[in-house]
Amino acid sequence: MKSTDVRVWSIRQNKSATKPSYEVRWKVSGQPFSRTRRTKALADAFRSQLVRAARGGEEFDTESGLPDSMVEKVEAPPALTWYAFALKYLGMKWPHAAPKHRDGINEALTAVTMMMLDERADRPPAALLREALRHWAFVLPGPLEREVPTHIGNALHWVAKASMPVASLKDPVLVRSVLDALKLKLDGTAAAAETVRRKKNTFVNALQYAMDMGEFSENPMSSVKWQKPKVVKEVDPRVVANPRQMNSILDSCTYVGSYRRARGRRLVAFFGGIYFGAFRPAESAAVSVLDLRLPDEGWGLANLHRTRPSAGKRWTDNGETHDDRGLKNRPEEEVRPVPIPPQLVTIYKWSIDTFGTADDGRVTFNERGGVVGSSTYDRVWHEARELALPPEQVNSPLARRPYDARHSALTGWLNAGLDPVEAAWRAGNSVEVLLARYAKCMDGRREIGNSRIEGFLHEYE
Repeated sequence: MKSTDVRVWSIRQNKSATKPSYEVRWKVSGQPFSRTRRTKALADAFRSQLVRAARGGEEFDTESGLPDSMVEKVEAPPALTWYAFALKYLGMKWPHAAPKHRDGINEALTAVTMMMLDERADRPPAALLREALRHWAFVLPGPLEREVPTHIGNALHWVAKASMPVASLKDPVLVRSVLDALKLKLDGTAAAAETVRRKKNTFVNALQYAMDMGEFSENPMSSVKWQKPKVVKEVDPRVVANPRQMNSILDSCTYVGSYRRARGRRLVAFFGGIYFGAFRPAESAAVSVLDLRLPDEGWGLANLHRTRPSAGKRWTDNGETHDDRGLKNRPEEEVRPVPIPPQLVTIYKWSIDTFGTADDGRVTFNERGGVVGSSTYDRVWHEARELALPPEQVNSPLARRPYDARHSALTGWLNAGLDPVEAAWRAGNSVEVLLARYAKCMDGRREIGNSRIEGFLHEYE
């Protein structure tokens, strides 16, 4: 309000109070205001400030009643840095994320943080910065809750000082630079499209969280046009093996390693579950004898309800290498009953008779009774594959990874005419995913299809 709207009244002593005080009263645009001071001198000084401001033509604030020169200046809080924000985001996501998802969040936050550092002096080497972020900063408990090596602490202190404000991501050029950095591996080569997609999703989700915190009025990604890598959703038909090839690989597992240690024989049931039951590796590793119905003849049943994914001690709540969780994308206690063919029933019976079970009833376990690690079963698979397949197929993509046994199973089911809804239920997929990924021809099946088409055409000649 202008000074002409201000009326400053005389000072009035408040004698009724316990201690004497003096009240200054004034009006701004008809609205009364007052302030109390301990002594008459302080009250006079306050009144003089009001009069001076009014005569000087200052504007008065209608909420506080004070002129601009007397309004208390509240210091704006320091801008939230990306690094500080990333720690908040991690703390919000960590308790509810699966171990592998935690690993993915960590990887994405590390990549983005490396791009959100300014050119401050005494920058530590890039390898040290990545180590500090990947292994110490973006892991819970965080660096403030545990003892940190001196060189790591110094690197994180530098990061905290050099980190740009979150608000700087309002610049679409910076956002695009961050997204482009997600496309590259550490050696500068292109990262896999699926990896880029996961990192980008974490970045977008983090920006949404920043919006919830009031850092942005809209997601900065909305103003950025960015060409994301195309993710191949279909299974490469070259990896799909037919039943004869898969049986040969399973048989060859019995020849891997010494007979006493049974490095390969212990895993026949594990790989058999992936192929004959289309189990995911983490599901096959968790199958317990209590989950199985193994009749003397015909089909059996596996009631899947647990998974033992390999994640790493850093990411699990129990500090073990393998997590213990429910089924993928399902409620914690949901059970998926999967019919298993007589071939798998026979394999399970043989494995239980030969090796027994782990203490918790698991059919597949290592020599010490623990969960078989992914590196162990990968090595066994590659050795068995070299024994089972001719050289030209060994050098091809055919059944290159253990997971390709699941691809082969689902492709075989669809080629056998199994209803897609039933196949999807057994596999723990949606029908859309099943048809998009697995509707491929098995190795050697194309010739059968060609023969049928040729016969159809001959009928009309």
